[in-house]
Amino acid sequence: MATVNIPRLDLNLYISGNEEQRKQFSEDIGKAFNETGFVTITNHGLDKALIDKLYEDVKSLFALPDEIKLKYEDPELAGQRGYTSKGKETAKGFTAPDLKEFWQIGQTVIGDEQLKKGYPENTTINEVPTFNATTTEVYRKLEAAGIYLLRAIAVYLGLPENYFDDNVHNGNSILRTLHYFPITDPDALPPDAVRAGAHEDINLITLLIGASADGLELLTRENEWFPVKAYGEDLVVNVGDMLQRLTNNELKSTTHRVVNPPRELMKYSRYSVPFFLHPKSGMDLSCLPSCIDENHPKQYEDITAGEYLDERLREIGLKK
Repeated sequence: MATVNIPRLDLNLYISGNEEQRKQFSEDIGKAFNETGFVTITNHGLDKALIDKLYEDVKSLFALPDEIKLKYEDPELAGQRGYTSKGKETAKGFTAPDLKEFWQIGQTVIGDEQLKKGYPENTTINEVPTFNATTTEVYRKLEAAGIYLLRAIAVYLGLPENYFDDNVHNGNSILRTLHYFPITDPDALPPDAVRAGAHEDINLITLLIGASADGLELLTRENEWFPVKAYGEDLVVNVGDMLQRLTNNELKSTTHRVVNPPRELMKYSRYSVPFFLHPKSGMDLSCLPSCIDENHPKQYEDITAGEYLDERLREIGLKK
């Protein structure tokens, strides 16, 4: 199997380190994002107690009867808030929907009433009293970690350190709580039905809080699937298509998937919680001039983050 560069990086070395440590962190994350598109991050600001509470609440949510969960599904929101039931999201190029259901929490805008009107309100779940407070706290902490990671990436790209700050402040980021539900009869599944079909993420970067079971794999440059594993409470962080577009493919939005477990384990649930860090919809994703040269001609048409998100939500079936 190919050697894959997924370094384990300490975010605290960038936040509180000396000049040399900060520069090394930027180089390490940039190199990994250029080669594989993935890193794991420790000292990210979420302690074990909060992560344990999050998964406790997530499991309680998805254990609710379907008729209760369906009360919180609004098709007009295109899966961007509240509950999205089984069979709704299909990876681009696949025919069978992913074997999952999910709940999404969006931005709570502070200090910009005009922008606030453009975002749907978050859905309050009454049956799990602590879910809303827990996920709001997790959202804020992951957003803060993400901003530091984007600063390190900006430095690597030779941009001002705060290049992304204004674009992601009050941005259209999403916290998704995921349940890959048990399958009692694997033989009845369509041939290409998997927990999450091979795909790339839409956003700038994704921060994933572990998972309750293995299954995440990335596609290497040698076209081999490689399992991605995080240590303890580490985050798995990967490049999304928006960052790939912006950098004219210098940073890689790597194809990844969640495979089905062995047959005897399909009867068990799998949970995971990714945070999709999005900018505000008006961010210009035109390729950076510094990432275009004779050997790397411009690969993408100019587009805004909002236009691109809309296009991709239609491709995966969440928006009609």
